[in-house]
Amino acid sequence: MTKKLCAAASLFLMLNGCAMAPEYLRPGLPVTDEFPISEAQKAELNADDTRSGLISDLGWRDVFTDPGLQELIKLSLTNNRDLRETALNVEAYQAQFRIQRSALFPNISGDASGIKQRGPTSGGAATSESYSLEVASTSYELDFYGRIRNLNDQALEQYLALEETRKSATISLIAEVANAYITWLTDRELLYITEQTRQVEEDSYRLIQQRVDAGIANQLDLAQARTSLESVKANSALYRRQVLQDLHNLTLLIGTSLPQTILSEIGSLQEFEPLSVMPSAVSSEVLLQRPDIMAAEHELIGANANIGAARAAFFPTVRLTASAGIGSSDLSELFDSGNGSWLFSPSISLPIFTAGKLQAELDVAKIQKELYVVRYEKAIQTAFREVSDALSASETYQQQLIAQQANLLANEEYYSHASNRYQQGVDSFLTLLDAQRSLYSSRQNYLTLKRAQLENQVTVYKVLGGGWKEYTK
Repeated sequence: MTKKLCAAASLFLMLNGCAMAPEYLRPGLPVTDEFPISEAQKAELNADDTRSGLISDLGWRDVFTDPGLQELIKLSLTNNRDLRETALNVEAYQAQFRIQRSALFPNISGDASGIKQRGPTSGGAATSESYSLEVASTSYELDFYGRIRNLNDQALEQYLALEETRKSATISLIAEVANAYITWLTDRELLYITEQTRQVEEDSYRLIQQRVDAGIANQLDLAQARTSLESVKANSALYRRQVLQDLHNLTLLIGTSLPQTILSEIGSLQEFEPLSVMPSAVSSEVLLQRPDIMAAEHELIGANANIGAARAAFFPTVRLTASAGIGSSDLSELFDSGNGSWLFSPSISLPIFTAGKLQAELDVAKIQKELYVVRYEKAIQTAFREVSDALSASETYQQQLIAQQANLLANEEYYSHASNRYQQGVDSFLTLLDAQRSLYSSRQNYLTLKRAQLENQVTVYKVLGGGWKEYTK
């Protein structure tokens, strides 16, 4: 009994194959342990317990809480054609993996046939019949050395890598929709302040015209006023075009027309905050949660498994062909005793001379693995730089925005004084014109900087492997 169990165990181990692939060891992080941010920002992140350590653990609705933006993101995840194409590619690779996995099992087929024919014989014409029923397994390879299993592992890792790529594409789409929405809000407000400035410039031009007619002002003042007015008109046409193009871009991203609720209830850029949470972790290990990094690692694991398949090619290949069936010249006697038949045909193939082909294939597999190691490490280094840039920018954008807001308030005060002094005849129109231009430019700069700050928050979400799931905690 013990001998039978040992023999069965040995056969089981043989059929499951030997481990020819090298043991996989994840490469170490080719970056420093922490992101290079300031001590003040590091202390702020670590001290705030309300922030989330891993944005990737959150659903996108937990990160982007603006109702209008949520509706746009939901539409894009349903209708965006690029994301749909990526999802279909994932399904295709999943099917390819199932095809490869089927090689681990024997393919069994059943065949039934019947022949009835009439032909000449020595005694005249005669009718003959032949019927058969057969179940067969053709050329099933016993995976003694794990070649098929390693190829199956490689196909699985390719599928998992593409699945992570799909997640990465989802995160990128969410970030792209958020940035397009921010750009639309910004250009709408730029158009609004431009129209306000245009009204002021038109009023100034009419006032100067009246003063010229009354002999109080000269033609130089009128020419300067018209120059400023025409410049603002040109900007007005520019921002109207950009607002329309922003709408077209959003329509393309969401894959359908924009809902009227968003068009009619759009909020202000000043009130918009894309992220409800920010990261608290400053360790570079957070990069391992990024889908693109995980995809690169799956490809590396697949290349590691391919080495096992290349090594197994040096060893004999054993295949089995077997069949069993019944046959008879009379259909009514097909299942009678004595009509059975069977076939068992094992074969073995051993590579003897391949002119170095197998060794070259193994060398290629090893080199490919090293290439995937380099790609994996490069992906981590690129991600490290992206996160470092985004976190550093978060602090400096806030400081810059505070300064720009103070500049805007100063320009508003400057314009108010210049307008009063011009009305009183104390200063020339050139001073008022300079104040108008400075105020308009300051408003433009503030909105442009605000957009950059909001887009950087979206970038923080993206580069930290932002949440892509559809749920709310």
